[in-house]
Amino acid sequence: PTYCDKQKSVTEQLEDGKRFFARKYPDMKYLAYFQAYTNTYGTNSHLKALYEEALAVEDVVGLVIGTRPDCINDDLLDYFEELNQRTFLIVEYGVETCNDATLRLINRGHDFDCAKQAVERTASRGIRVGAHIILGLPGEDENESLRQAPIISSLPLTTLKIHQMQIIRGTKLAKMYEEHPFHLYSVDEYIHLIAEYISRLRADLILERFVSQSPPELLIAPKWGLKNYEFTHRLNNYMKEHCTKKKEI
Repeated sequence: PTYCDKQKSVTEQLEDGKRFFARKYPDMKYLAYFQAYTNTYGTNSHLKALYEEALAVEDVVGLVIGTRPDCINDDLLDYFEELNQRTFLIVEYGVETCNDATLRLINRGHDFDCAKQAVERTASRGIRVGAHIILGLPGEDENESLRQAPIISSLPLTTLKIHQMQIIRGTKLAKMYEEHPFHLYSVDEYIHLIAEYISRLRADLILERFVSQSPPELLIAPKWGLKNYEFTHRLNNYMKEHCTKKKEI
């Protein structure tokens, strides 16, 4: 969105965002989402100043902070623990996959144990923790994704966001895909996979997302032509039709 302009201050971005939504949602309260890039990368004093700036904006009632599992430290966790006592807070980690071979292939720079420890260290402070995972990474088929579901479910997570594999222009993955194409799920294949995947998750894990949308001009594949709500509607219909139930873990 146009209000996410990194040349503007945190306050300016939030005020622009509030104006964007004000006509449709005049009584809305907001969570300031530090989403793009690594939002715990920087000096702790600078990071804390940004978080506090966001909380000082009128109608902002909490923070969601997205980051990498290899970019967290005890001082920040101490601060987050204190922050969690006075406002709503979720710390989200890009876990992506439980498979270390895949993490090496995509040059992620950390292994699954690093992600597991980051989630556990954060949750042990009483802080809500979210995770992002990607289904359909190169080398991972449906069976591998379903193998990982109970592992993800065993983590002390509050929320989970699931993304389909997307090939974005200008990335190393795009070059890999061009040179050695790998399978990308059709929408029907992905709906089947998601239904099976979430049936293997614990019932109290909040699922915030099933798919992502990338700008059309940047997306190479897959091109499903669906909005998020359209996908969710089709998924709900599929699960009702097939009576998908929770699998025993």
